[in-house]
Amino acid sequence: KTESSLFLSYRVHPQTFTKENTIVMKLSCGISLMLSLGTVCLAFTTSPLPFKRDSFVTKNPMPLEPSTATITALEMSLASTISKGVKSAIKAGGVPAVATAAGVAAVGAVGVKFVLDKPSRKYGEGTVATEYDSWTQDGILEYYWGEHIHLGYYNEEEMKRGYKKKDFIQAKFDFVDEMMKLGGISPDVTTDTKVLDVGCGVGGTSRYLAKKLGSKADVTGITLSPKQVERASELAVEQGVTNAKFMVKDALKMDFPDDSFDVVWACESGEHMPDKKKYIDEMMRVLKPGGRFVMATWCQRDDRKVPFSVKDERDLKFLYEEWTHPYFISIEKYAELIEDTGMMNEVTTADWNEPTIASWRHSVWVGIYDPRGFIFKPTKYLKCVRDAYCLERMHRAFDRGLMQYGMFAATKKNSPGVAEQA
Repeated sequence: KTESSLFLSYRVHPQTFTKENTIVMKLSCGISLMLSLGTVCLAFTTSPLPFKRDSFVTKNPMPLEPSTATITALEMSLASTISKGVKSAIKAGGVPAVATAAGVAAVGAVGVKFVLDKPSRKYGEGTVATEYDSWTQDGILEYYWGEHIHLGYYNEEEMKRGYKKKDFIQAKFDFVDEMMKLGGISPDVTTDTKVLDVGCGVGGTSRYLAKKLGSKADVTGITLSPKQVERASELAVEQGVTNAKFMVKDALKMDFPDDSFDVVWACESGEHMPDKKKYIDEMMRVLKPGGRFVMATWCQRDDRKVPFSVKDERDLKFLYEEWTHPYFISIEKYAELIEDTGMMNEVTTADWNEPTIASWRHSVWVGIYDPRGFIFKPTKYLKCVRDAYCLERMHRAFDRGLMQYGMFAATKKNSPGVAEQA
């Protein structure tokens, strides 16, 4: 029923299908589809590994994208090879033997899906720090995502041209620029600025803000991961960024005094917070009167408007428990939490799903085009497969509206209870 390049070898008139041809086509195409991805990846491993760790931090040269013709040829070659083996099996053992082989393959595929569908990194005490320590130490995430552990930004023109034509890491820098615009953060508006980056990762955004806002700015990045602090500090020294510092600190228990920062920046950290209200309250507390707050975070659809189905709840449970998230909330609920503090002027909200959704699949493609970031780390293969699978499930959840990309911006009132011009 579905035409693709995998079926080209077997395009015959429906009335001429024999029982043998039908079995061969279905089995060959199914196996070919599963093997083609791995074959594309392995094709790159014949080249040496000519990079040092610091060479991929600020740029991510991507090999040329395989052409459609190349991939089609690969798929047809696989299909042809497999079909010959299947036909041999038919001659040797008849259709029952092939049916048995097909059954085993089907059971194997179901088994793999069962394993991947079972979340492996459920949220718990210390799990966020442990997972980010691991991601930082193995270097795979930094190899592909660079210094910024957040989604990228793709404008309409770039999406029309094809998101894979955009540099994956540049998309992340573009995201930071767009987030600065949303928050009204620039050297022209903010001088001698004290910035708090809540959930700083390896410090890519912290250092970028420190550079953009000038030498008089002072940026503090906090994270639960000691290894991220170590790596962020190393990169700051390597890049000569002296006005950014990093520390291990729980965003729900910050010991900064009230009214400490001119800007509070939070990019994709709310997802890991077990108490969203405390998360918001603490950030509002440490923001100075007149200060600017800007936040980006993954959100789930507001189920008060459209209740979750059984599938929705099952999918959310997977997304919570595969990447150590306690739970998500809606854009509307976050806005209510900000307003309920009584500290902020009117909150601007937006759903940036459209300009960010390409990031999910783009991050998988960069691994296919250049597998050198993980191919020599066989102990990480299963983790990489699980991450790629979760990326695809994230894409689908955002694509069908179960998830939304929440953006928020507001300024703090100069006097409690008195609204002012933002």
